[in-house]
Amino acid sequence: MKVERAPDLGFCFGVKRALATLEEVAREKGGIETLGALVHNQQVMSRLEGLGVRVVKDITEVTGNTVVISSHGVGPQVLDAIKARGIEVVDTTCPFVQRAQKAAHRLAEAGFFTLIYGDVNHPEVKGILGWAEGRGMATLSLADLDRIELPRHVGLLSQTTQVPASFIKFAQAVIDKALVKDAELRIVDTVCHDIRRRQAATLALAEKADLMLVIGGHHSANTRHLVELCRPVTETHLVETAGELNPDWFEGKALVGITAGASTAPQTIDEVARSLAELNQLPL
Repeated sequence: MKVERAPDLGFCFGVKRALATLEEVAREKGGIETLGALVHNQQVMSRLEGLGVRVVKDITEVTGNTVVISSHGVGPQVLDAIKARGIEVVDTTCPFVQRAQKAAHRLAEAGFFTLIYGDVNHPEVKGILGWAEGRGMATLSLADLDRIELPRHVGLLSQTTQVPASFIKFAQAVIDKALVKDAELRIVDTVCHDIRRRQAATLALAEKADLMLVIGGHHSANTRHLVELCRPVTETHLVETAGELNPDWFEGKALVGITAGASTAPQTIDEVARSLAELNQLPL
């Protein structure tokens, strides 16, 4: 059995940047609080806890005079509330998320209703909605479009980690619904370029693999999207650690592909690869 890794996997640019900033601040201050988990990966967050990083869910829980904004970002109302308390902000928001936030703000300033293709419960999406100044909504369901009356001016964005093909399908449905009454529709491509490239590389590997392993947190949106891409093409399993591997999966498999979410640490990927080698008596 051969094991092949996708060319782009593990920490993305935004996560590397956020982790470097957080670790520097934590060492400088002897610990730090973050508003929400920096990334949706338990192994990474456990390591950060060892550096004195503490996660708070709300600004009312902040006990120090400095707080870190996670890579998912927040809305302007949250930033204003933090500053009103005199708390210093260290912002590690991913640049691609910031791009989506700015797009939502521009649309709101121009009088557009902002429709976001994304998970309304995800912190990134909540933050982007905040920049829409109360004139927007988020959904992943085409059925939701039938339950609302879209205004004449609609701006369409995507959560940065969504699958481009799914966003295009959703956008077509919005076009069919919105462009019927002298409407104006603006579509802004806010899918992360890095995520787009990783998804394409993962899909290319899945198309030739007998089985795909997607390594990452079970609550990570971009990791789940990799699973959604691979599963229709080949047998696919999501594992957070090497301990979740099942030897029965690999019986009779000639090629196993490995990919990982953007918040998955290199050490976790290497541990899975080592376990596969031990299970199948493969060279590392």
